[in-house]
Amino acid sequence: MKMENDLGRDHVRTLVWRIAIPSMLAQFVSVLYSIVDRMYIGNIPEVGDIALAGVGVCGPIVTMVASFASLVGVGGAPLVGISMGEGNLRHAKKILSNCFILIWVFSALVMTVVLPLREPILRAFGASEAAYPYAEAYFFVYILGTPFALMAAGLNQFVVCQGYAKAGMKSVVLGAVTNIVLDPVFIFALDMGVAGGALATVLSQCASSVYVLILLTRKSMPVHLRPSRIDLAVVRRVLTFGFTPFIIIAMDNVMIIAMNAVLQHYGGPGRGDVLLTCATIAQSFMLIVTMPLGGISGGTQSILSYNYGACQTGRVREAYRCITRLCAGYTAVLFVLSWVAGPLFVRLFTQNADVAAEAVRAIRICTLFIIPLGVQYELVDGLTAIGQVRLSLPLSFWRKFVYFAAVFALPALFGAEAVFFAEPLSDVLGPLVTVFVFRRNIGGILRRRAEMRAAPQH
Repeated sequence: MKMENDLGRDHVRTLVWRIAIPSMLAQFVSVLYSIVDRMYIGNIPEVGDIALAGVGVCGPIVTMVASFASLVGVGGAPLVGISMGEGNLRHAKKILSNCFILIWVFSALVMTVVLPLREPILRAFGASEAAYPYAEAYFFVYILGTPFALMAAGLNQFVVCQGYAKAGMKSVVLGAVTNIVLDPVFIFALDMGVAGGALATVLSQCASSVYVLILLTRKSMPVHLRPSRIDLAVVRRVLTFGFTPFIIIAMDNVMIIAMNAVLQHYGGPGRGDVLLTCATIAQSFMLIVTMPLGGISGGTQSILSYNYGACQTGRVREAYRCITRLCAGYTAVLFVLSWVAGPLFVRLFTQNADVAAEAVRAIRICTLFIIPLGVQYELVDGLTAIGQVRLSLPLSFWRKFVYFAAVFALPALFGAEAVFFAEPLSDVLGPLVTVFVFRRNIGGILRRRAEMRAAPQH
């Protein structure tokens, strides 16, 4: 394959844009996996709103399952990047092979544990009696496709980390287009309802995973997939690096699950399902914020990892500045869109005027402080990229703690609708602490790395 980007020599600003934009677009297209499903399901005649509430219960649980792809992919990709920067391609290939094995191990574990427990899981996390049949139908089909979900998302990180951002984008686009085409066929033409939406998603993930496997098994790929024995030392490092993004995604979804349960509890029968439908629509908009934002901060980790491994700390500093500005700019655009285009977005999911008005208000509340959230994403992902998990993990936990505490405290004090203010509260207090810790530590981290390059080799 033709090399798209030279991570160690291309101009940093140009490199950031060439990698960030395809990665952002790939994640933006990836959002269509869930949003298109929800759009079609929300417009099923007669039962659309309650079916959408059921799929809303599944959403965070499904994403939490898929977070195992981040545990492996985002955990292994920076290590591959650092090894490439050090010139150790043999070790980079070993990391990739071990990550491939881990994906299959986690797929088997998820299906074995989750499938038998799906009913108590869905009921505990907010599925009412009316919404449960729709939640169960979607959830069952989706979990059967877990290996494809984890391979498509997890292995794609190893394409991007080698500088092939456009190839990584093509993988995601292939899956999204497949999903868009198959959704109306299965949901409406074949009258499969929510199960058809899940089946369309699984088949689209299968297409993406096959494409990524073809890329990673080519000998022309600098770090290509080859048979290897499991190496426990490598596995430990991958899981250590990957634990931060894994826990970020897992906790994000635990908090959404908690919010769904809180809305049902404080909203009561009937009203709880309406609020859950509004929350599902608001969460769909937040996916448009956070997934492409994660594409920028996660996709550009390869620049930071490679140059940190090569001890080119000046390039690391410049990359931090460029990526942070790009993340803040992206969230600023989405803040404006939440106010200008929020009503149009909501109408894609429901034609009920009362539900639409409440959903628009929920979106505007949730996006009040998403610009600081952009800074939070880059600094946490950037620290992970250079191996500083000891800093990135507690910083991520701090923001989650604020959100989690607010989800339970605000509705108890001010009513069910107040739960939506948990998002902006965490988006302010989280980045404030993160910026302080980052500025206090990054100078010393990069100075020590630069000294390694200056030290004489023996």
